[in-house]
Amino acid sequence: MLKILGRLSSVNVQKVVWAAGETGQPFERIDIGGPFGGNREPAYLAKNPNGQVPVLEDGDIHIWESNAIVRYIAARYGCDTIWEEDPARRSEGDRWMDWALGELQRVIVPAFWGLMREPATADPAAIAASISTTERCLDILEAHLAKGRNYVGGDRFGMAEIVLGPSVHRWLNMPVERAQRPSLQRWYEIISVRDAAKAALPFPIG
Repeated sequence: MLKILGRLSSVNVQKVVWAAGETGQPFERIDIGGPFGGNREPAYLAKNPNGQVPVLEDGDIHIWESNAIVRYIAARYGCDTIWEEDPARRSEGDRWMDWALGELQRVIVPAFWGLMREPATADPAAIAASISTTERCLDILEAHLAKGRNYVGGDRFGMAEIVLGPSVHRWLNMPVERAQRPSLQRWYEIISVRDAAKAALPFPIG
């Protein structure tokens, strides 16, 4: 059985829980990080020296970095579900996984923390800048999905949905004014009703 170390309120843990669910792998998730602590303990740091969540344990294998974990689960357990064997086709979704981590997820953070986690000490200017930058990022994703695509990587559900989905879930359920993006909304409605998604994407989002 897989073991996922990390609190479900973490967007990075949500990705891993979702990936495990899509591949039908039984798993145990243990609350670590945030209010639960434990991520600075020597035993945890031996598994992830960064002290971040999540960590995946698969027998004697310990993996950190959420996108790496999603790729591992997909390659090892999801050949018939979320893994794309052809490298060219896989790259269609793979690039959006890295974009999600390096661009979208990064710029959402100030607004999410300021509005949902620590509103008493929030910086309104930082929140406004985060909202503006996130909107520009989502314009890019909207334009991509508007090209007649059901899924980010093409015609099938894949790893990119699992990595992008939690950030979009946060954004669409935050109390912010945002542009109407019909293709993004359609995509979100398709992926968020999957059983594995329901188990991974919490309400309330904070």
